[in-house]
Amino acid sequence: PGGLRLEGDAARYADRGSDQSWWHFLTDLVPSSAAGAFAEGNVLQVIFFSVLFGVALKTVGPAGQPIVDGVARLGTVVFKILHYVMLAAPVGAFGAMAYTIGTYGVSTLTSLGRLIALFYGTSLVFVVVVLGGVTALLRISFFRLLHHLREEFLLVLGTSSSESALPRLMVKLEGLGIRRDIVGLTVPTGYSFNLDGSSIYLSLAAVYIAQATDTPLGLGRQLGLLAVMLLTSKGSGGVTGAGFIALAATLSAVGTVPAAGIMLIFGVDKFMSECRALTNLAGNSVATLVVARWERVLDSARVNEILRAGRTARPLTRSPDPAPSRSAHN
Repeated sequence: PGGLRLEGDAARYADRGSDQSWWHFLTDLVPSSAAGAFAEGNVLQVIFFSVLFGVALKTVGPAGQPIVDGVARLGTVVFKILHYVMLAAPVGAFGAMAYTIGTYGVSTLTSLGRLIALFYGTSLVFVVVVLGGVTALLRISFFRLLHHLREEFLLVLGTSSSESALPRLMVKLEGLGIRRDIVGLTVPTGYSFNLDGSSIYLSLAAVYIAQATDTPLGLGRQLGLLAVMLLTSKGSGGVTGAGFIALAATLSAVGTVPAAGIMLIFGVDKFMSECRALTNLAGNSVATLVVARWERVLDSARVNEILRAGRTARPLTRSPDPAPSRSAHN
């Protein structure tokens, strides 16, 4: 019964994934209505409407300032509500994992231990080497940055979702002296377009399923699979079981690797979702620093001073009047 149930659940995910071809990323970008985007929880459509609305507010000038102030106050209330909800999120995550183990047994988890270890090891190398190298170029202490965001990482670890730490992450990054408009644009957008952990997961899982099903993957097929992954992974932030759905969508759109093979990793997806979320959080944090450097408003010396002191600075809503320090241009 457990195997049949697992197969049925995998088929359900495969059916949902088969409905998401690569071109759905473009056709689903524009919402049918503003209210519908928020009601359906489609993150890509919400971001598209938000950017369009923000551009319109910027264009109208002072006439839109009351709306800007109202949105800022509303955002403060919404973030406080999310804070209350996330206090109970670890209990929900514990119940979900307990159900998976109790239903399918421990054997479904231990049999794929090597895949889990490889995924965690690859993510660790990416975070330390790639993201650490980027922060080194920015002249910012990477490990002090991780220590500064330790509470957010623990929250993500307990909930298996990087979205749960979104409000706190934005506050912490603003506390490093990064302008509020940069944080407000980069972090929410990164949760749909800068999913480093999800990208690593898709690559490893697709190759694992190909090997398990004895499916040959030449260089051309691997490049094609990678190209489709770049599209199908976008917009998965608003879907329950986002990484798993994105994997099903990728395999269904390409057709090279059997989409039914996703049932092989169904039992351990919960364990890998935690690492995906942690890597996504680290990637979006570093991406915000990169965008601030790109806009020439990143004061690396000031950020390091705040990290050493373990405090937060007053959030900046606009560029300071004095010229940026030399470290911001180096």
